[in-house]
Amino acid sequence: VSPCCATQCRRASASRRACLIARFNFVYAKDRLDAEVLLKKFVCDTEIVQRIIYITVLEAFRAAKKAFWKIKMSVKETLAIDHCGGPASLEMAALDYIACHKDLFDVCCSVQEVICCMNVNPKLPCPSDIDFNVINGFIRELCCLAFQMQTLAPPLDVAFGIDGELFNRSMYYRSCDSDFSAPFVAYHIWPALMENGAVIVKGEVVTRK
Repeated sequence: VSPCCATQCRRASASRRACLIARFNFVYAKDRLDAEVLLKKFVCDTEIVQRIIYITVLEAFRAAKKAFWKIKMSVKETLAIDHCGGPASLEMAALDYIACHKDLFDVCCSVQEVICCMNVNPKLPCPSDIDFNVINGFIRELCCLAFQMQTLAPPLDVAFGIDGELFNRSMYYRSCDSDFSAPFVAYHIWPALMENGAVIVKGEVVTRK
């Protein structure tokens, strides 16, 4: 690979990464609030609505990563037939191929997987109280975003938080209705976006004593 070509690839990857991070921020700023409005037609408790949104994000990333892993294995097997480089270059070739062929991802399947997982999550309202299909579009966008984030090297992922954990100011913002003197997280509103263990975008939590 020529130095010029390698530079162009790095620039393209950096540009794609920046676009995906921007999309993540937009989903948080706009789509999340739209989803909350839809959910509040069925659930009056704001905390429960915010918990639903948070779990939706985690489940969407989990489902998308699972689908991505399966697709990557298949693509690598196919590309390996004519590939002349080593394992590292095969990995990058597979990532580039998947990034350019978004139709490989069956997003509808992942969306249904997310909804099924949410239906049996004991922390969420039972299916008889709310149909999570009401935020189908929100889940779909999250799955697509999470899937594309796996085509980066290194990939982007969301952090998994636990109620009652110590508040980490380097990872989270406090919500405006938080007790700012409370040291522990009551619940999570939005996860932090991570890259190789480093925080790229802070999440949001509620802290209470």
